[in-house]
Amino acid sequence: MRCARGGPGDGAATGAAPTELFGRREETAVLDGLLTQARGGSGGALVVWGEPGIGKSALLRHVHGQATDFVRLSHSASRPESDLAFAGLHGLLRPLADRVELLATAQAAAVRTALGLSGEPTDRLVVGAAVLSLLCGLAERQPVLVVVDDVQWLDEATALCLGFVARRVGAHPVVVVLADHSDPAARPWEGVADVRVDGLSDESARQLVAAVAPLTDKATTRNMVREAGGNPLALHELATLGGDLDDAEQRRKRGRPPVGPRLQRAFRAGIEALSPPAQLLAVLAAAEEHGDRLTVQRAGRASGAGDAVWEEVTNSGLLHLAGNRVGFRHPVVRRAIYEGCGAATRRRAHRALAATMPDEAEERAWHLAALAHGRDEDVARLLERTAARSRLRGATNTAARAWWRAAELSAAPVDASQRLAEAARAAWDAGWAATAERLLDDAERLAPGPHVARRSRGLRGIMEFARGMPEMAHHFLITDMKRVPEPGTALELGTLAMRAAWSIGRGDLRDRALELLLEDDVAGRTGLPGTLAWWSDDVSADAADTPDLGDAAARVRTTILPLLPPTPLALAWGIDEPMADALRRRLPRLRRRSEHARLAAALAQTAMLDNAAGRWPQSESSAAEGLRLAQDLGADHIASHCLTSLGWLAAARGDERAVAEATARTLQTSLPQGVRALSAAAYWNRGMASLFRERPEETLDILVRLTEPGHGAEHPTFALLAALDTAEAAVRVGRSDLADERVRVLEAWARRTGAPWARCAAHVTRGLLGGARAEGAFRAALDVPGARSHALLYARAQLSYGEWLRRGRRRTDARVRIGAALEAFDRLGAEPLRQRAQREQDLTGAPGRRGSSDTRAMKRLTAQEQRVAQLAAEQLTNREIGVQLRISHRTVGHHLGNVFAKLGINTRTELSHLHAGCEPRECR
Repeated sequence: MRCARGGPGDGAATGAAPTELFGRREETAVLDGLLTQARGGSGGALVVWGEPGIGKSALLRHVHGQATDFVRLSHSASRPESDLAFAGLHGLLRPLADRVELLATAQAAAVRTALGLSGEPTDRLVVGAAVLSLLCGLAERQPVLVVVDDVQWLDEATALCLGFVARRVGAHPVVVVLADHSDPAARPWEGVADVRVDGLSDESARQLVAAVAPLTDKATTRNMVREAGGNPLALHELATLGGDLDDAEQRRKRGRPPVGPRLQRAFRAGIEALSPPAQLLAVLAAAEEHGDRLTVQRAGRASGAGDAVWEEVTNSGLLHLAGNRVGFRHPVVRRAIYEGCGAATRRRAHRALAATMPDEAEERAWHLAALAHGRDEDVARLLERTAARSRLRGATNTAARAWWRAAELSAAPVDASQRLAEAARAAWDAGWAATAERLLDDAERLAPGPHVARRSRGLRGIMEFARGMPEMAHHFLITDMKRVPEPGTALELGTLAMRAAWSIGRGDLRDRALELLLEDDVAGRTGLPGTLAWWSDDVSADAADTPDLGDAAARVRTTILPLLPPTPLALAWGIDEPMADALRRRLPRLRRRSEHARLAAALAQTAMLDNAAGRWPQSESSAAEGLRLAQDLGADHIASHCLTSLGWLAAARGDERAVAEATARTLQTSLPQGVRALSAAAYWNRGMASLFRERPEETLDILVRLTEPGHGAEHPTFALLAALDTAEAAVRVGRSDLADERVRVLEAWARRTGAPWARCAAHVTRGLLGGARAEGAFRAALDVPGARSHALLYARAQLSYGEWLRRGRRRTDARVRIGAALEAFDRLGAEPLRQRAQREQDLTGAPGRRGSSDTRAMKRLTAQEQRVAQLAAEQLTNREIGVQLRISHRTVGHHLGNVFAKLGINTRTELSHLHAGCEPRECR
C-alpha cells in the first residue's frame, strides 16, 4: 500500500531526491540511522528543534526523500488551526481513512471522531492507542515514516496523541520525526530523543550562498555570512535581497541588513502570540540596538510594561537577560521583530526610548531621526555632532550613516551637499567604496562647489588613485590641495599626488606636486626638503644634494607616514626596515578604527618590505589580507600592489604558474591605464622567475623592457631594483657590456644613497664580471654592513662567490659559501635557488672524485644541449652552430644559457676546459 503524501512544509507531493544539505552531517546521520533501524524491524522517534529558519524543514525533507521504501505520512501545522481539536491529526491521517475500519470497534470510533467523521464523544487516551495501532498495523507490510513540521502550532489534542505514539513505537518499524521551535522539555513529547539544530559554520554558510547565488562575489558572501549568523533561511533571503547596489547601500544607511518576507512570517507568529504590551516591549528591545536593559526598562515602564510583561516576553524565549544586558537568542530575531512590526509601533518605540535619554546622547539623535518626517534641521545638526564624535573614535561606519541621514533631513541643498561629502569620506574610510562614490556624486550634483572637496578632504583624487587612474588622480589632488583647510590633509593630498606621478613615471608631475608642498610648507616642519629627497630615483643626481642617511632610521621614525616614499623607493634608498617598523606600528590602530582603505594600502606596503627582509610568511599573509580588502573596496591600484608582492614571492619560490597568474592580472589593468610602476613590478617578477629557473636569455628579454624608452614597463626605480638580475642574466648569455652598464648604475646609486643592498649588489655584479678583482668584489659584497638584512640577496651573493670558488677548484672554500647559501635558500623556501645551490654543492666533491662530478653534470644536459656544448667548446659562434644544427642563433643562445647554468660556468673557455677533461686552472 502506498499512501498519498506531502512534503513537509509545503503540502506538495514529493518523490524527488533530497537536495544537498550543507553542514548538517551529524543531524542527517541521526535521521538516516532511524531509517536503517526501521528497515531492520525496530522504530524510533526524534524531535529536531531550533529557531525559525535554522533548517529544520530541510532536515525533514531530507529524511522524507531518503525513505522512498517507506509509507510516508506528513503534515505541517499552522497557527490558525491550533485551537481546533485534532486538526493536526486530521491532516496527518486523512490518507489512511480507508484503514480506520480495520481497527477494533472502540478504537475505530475514536479515530472517526478525531477525523471529524463522527460526532460521538471520545477519550484522548483511546485516540492515542488507536493511532498507534493504525501505524503499527500499517508497518507490518512496510516501514512507516511520520514527519510533522511546526509542531509548536499543533492543537493540544494532536500534540498529546503524537507524544503518546512517539514514546511507544520502538518495537515496530515506525519512525516519527517532529520539528519544533523550542526545547521539547516540558512539552507533550518530553522524553523523546531530540537534536538541537544550531547555526551553520561560516564555511557551510559560504557553501550555501555559492549554491543559492553562484555569482555572488567573495566580499558580499562574507557580509551575508556575518549578517545571517548561521541561519540558512536568512542566507537564502539575503542572497535574494542583497545583490543589488541600492540594497547594499540601504543596509548601510539603516545599519542593519534586511529581513525577507519568509523570515518575517516565521517570527511574526511568535510575536503575535504575545499580549500588546509584551509586543511593544520586544520592539523596544529591538530598537535599542546597544542591549541596554536599563534604557529598555525605563522606556517600557513609561509605556506600561511592568514586571509581568517582562516575564511574559522572557518566557516566550524571544529575549534573554544577563545582568544589565538584554538580547535576543539570534541576531535575525531582532531584525525580524523590528521590521515585522508596523511603522506606527516603531515610531512609538523610538519616541519612548528618546524620552529616556539626555539631550546630547548620541542614541537620542538616532531615535529622533527615526521619528522625523521630511526636513528637520535640528535633528540633522544632532546627527552631525554624533557623526563627528563617531569619526574621532574611529567608528567610521557609524559616522557615515549619521552624516548620510543628516543630509536627508537637511533643509538647504548646500547643507545636504556638505553632509553627503562628509558621509562619502567616512564611507570610504569604512571600506564602502561604491557607496562612497555614489555619495560623492550626489554631493557634487546637489550643490557643486569647492565645499565638496573641502568637506570630503580631497576624496575624488584619493578614489581615482585607488582605482588605478593616477594621472587623473594627480589632477584632482593638486587642485584640492589648495581647497582643504587643514595642513595635514593638504600634505596627505600632495604626497599622494607625488605617489601618483611616480607610479606613471612622470617626473614633471612629481616635481609640480613637490613645488606646491614646498611653496606652502604645508607640513609646517623643518627638514621637509630632505625628507622629500627620498622620492627621487635619479641615479645621476649629485650625492651632495642627498640628505645624510646616517640618521635615516631616526628620521623615518619621526616622519609622518604620508611623507615616506612609495615602498619600492624606500627599498632603493635603504630605509626599508625603519619604514616597515613604522607601518607595523600603524596597523593595529587602522584595524581598531576600521579604516579599511588605509589598512589595505599599509598591508600592501608591509608585504613588499617583508619580502626583502626574508619574512616571507608574514609577507604572504599581509598581501593576501590587503588584496581581499582592496578587492572589497574596488581599489585596483592597491590590489595590484598586493599581487606584485605575491608574484615576487612565487618567483622566489619557483611557482611559475602563480607568477603568470599574478602578473597577468596586474598587467590587465596597469598597461591600459599607463601605471608603469605596476607594469614594471610585474615584468620584474617574470624576469626573476625565468632567471631562477636558469633561462637567462628569456630573463634578459624581459628585464631590458624596464629601461626601454616608451615601453609600458619602463620605470627607473624598478630598473634599479632589478639591476642585479639583469646583470646576472647578461653575464650568462655573454652580454658583458650590458652587465657592465648595470653595475655602473648600481655603483652610482650606492654612492648617492649608501643603501646596503645597492652596495652589496654592485659588488656581486663586479664579481660576476670576473677578472683579477672578482674575489675582492665578492668579499666586499658579503662584508657590507646591513647586507644580511636582505636575506635573499645575501644568500645569492654567497652562492655566486661559492660558484666562482668552485670553478677555481677551491672546493673547500666553495663548500663553505655554497653550504651557507643552501641553508638560507632552504630556510626561505627559495626552491629553484636551493636546487641550483645543491647542484653546486654536489660539484664540490673530494678532489679524487671531481672528474666523476663533471661527468654527472654533463649527463644532466639534454641531447640538443650536449650537441650545442660540444660545438661551442670548439669555439664556433652561435650562428655557425645554428647552421650546423639547423636551428636559429637565438635558439643556440637559449641552449647555451642552459648549459652554462647546469654546469655552473660562465664562459666558453671554461666549457672547453670541461670538454678537455680538466679544470680551468689545470689547463692554463
